[in-house]
Amino acid sequence: MSHGTRTEGPLPDGSVPAGRHAVVVGGGLAGVTAALALADAGVGVTLLEGRPRLGGLAFSFRRGDLTVDNGQHVYLRCCTAYRWFLDRIGGAALAPLQDRLDVPVLDVTRPAGRRLGRLRRDALPVPLHLARSLAAYPHLSLAERAGAVRAALALNGLDLADPALDAQDFGSWLAAHGQSARAVEALWDLVGVATLNAVAGDTSLSLAAMVFKTGLLSDPGAADIGWARVPLGELHDRLARGALDSAGVRTEVRTRVTSVSANGDGGWSVGVPGGTIRADAVVLAVPQREAYGLLPAGALDAPERLLQIGTAPILNIHVVYDRQVLARPFFAALGTPVQWVFDRTDASGLRRGQYLALSQSVAQDDIDEPVAVLRERYLPELERLLPRTRDARVEDFFVTRERAATFAPAPGVGRLRPGARTKAPGLYLAGAWTATGWPATMESAVRSGVGAADAALGALGRPRPRHLFAIEEAA
Repeated sequence: MSHGTRTEGPLPDGSVPAGRHAVVVGGGLAGVTAALALADAGVGVTLLEGRPRLGGLAFSFRRGDLTVDNGQHVYLRCCTAYRWFLDRIGGAALAPLQDRLDVPVLDVTRPAGRRLGRLRRDALPVPLHLARSLAAYPHLSLAERAGAVRAALALNGLDLADPALDAQDFGSWLAAHGQSARAVEALWDLVGVATLNAVAGDTSLSLAAMVFKTGLLSDPGAADIGWARVPLGELHDRLARGALDSAGVRTEVRTRVTSVSANGDGGWSVGVPGGTIRADAVVLAVPQREAYGLLPAGALDAPERLLQIGTAPILNIHVVYDRQVLARPFFAALGTPVQWVFDRTDASGLRRGQYLALSQSVAQDDIDEPVAVLRERYLPELERLLPRTRDARVEDFFVTRERAATFAPAPGVGRLRPGARTKAPGLYLAGAWTATGWPATMESAVRSGVGAADAALGALGRPRPRHLFAIEEAA
């Protein structure tokens, strides 16, 4: 990949036809998706990324002999856009889905031998697919289980198109529908914290309803969980870059965009160190604050709203033991600060022992704590959860921190999220934080890239690639 001085024009040899060149700023999932969709429609595309790699916040790095993901990312069967993305880059087999939803839930406050509960589905129609699992779920009382079913049915009756839902918080709605603090902890937040990165009381009812309606109540298999069995960089950097190269996209990493401005002739100039790139369309696929800094005057009615979209942190704690301490691929936990634990041994390339990754959403209290403090806090919790860790030696303990991992799904955030189109013809926005209807997930990022590319293709007079319709149809 070259990153030298630029000259005016989409490519040095001028081989891209006039009127059909787009620049995509940002090489995360949203930007890569937009670039692929545009290129598949015959548009010449230059993708610019400031980091030395693609993948945005879903990436890998080396630590000694280990390949480490900065954070554990999962997706669900209902994530049709991200599944399209995996297919498009040739990575679907490397991030398979469960045959059927099955989440082990360990509660350390219960006596040994009675700590394990499971949330799993049967091959029955909605909502019966979860009925047997919920009826036997030991972490709620009989009354709480019955109440959870009633709340789920009420949630399913909400109209996601109703703007009033965005102004309400999910916690108050759950309380009004008879959900105890225990039911919120052991069921609603167990799922919601991991998917929304906020507790129920801090979450927009609109986004929470979308997650639960789509993930648990739309289709029996909608919530089946998928995750990468290889490092994320293998998917979102190496395979993505291969797909971009094959599609004819010119990818430039280590290239920080300094300005985006209209030319006056209907085109755009994108400033980069050492030059300018001209384009007929520009997609800004960067975080909201970065987008705010690059937006030309008048592109949005109220650009300051982008700065009002809050962010929320995620902390990942990585522990390497000298032996196997966990027999299952992952579990969720109750009665402990530990939230979700994944076995990353094979994916990381570890040859001996076992490597566990703890994914800690809503990590405001822990995100800035020193590693030594986190070690003191979390290793004893793992000993409470996993008896085999008590005799094991910790070979390595480290943390990765994403202080702005997601946008905060707070009540009212819906009115702050812009759509793909701006008021400046030829300038489009993408990113998980834009108005996709989804929380800040890989699914939202890919959907935003499709939306931005779709809008740009319409303006450029290019037909939309037929395979992109599959995302909307499946949704």
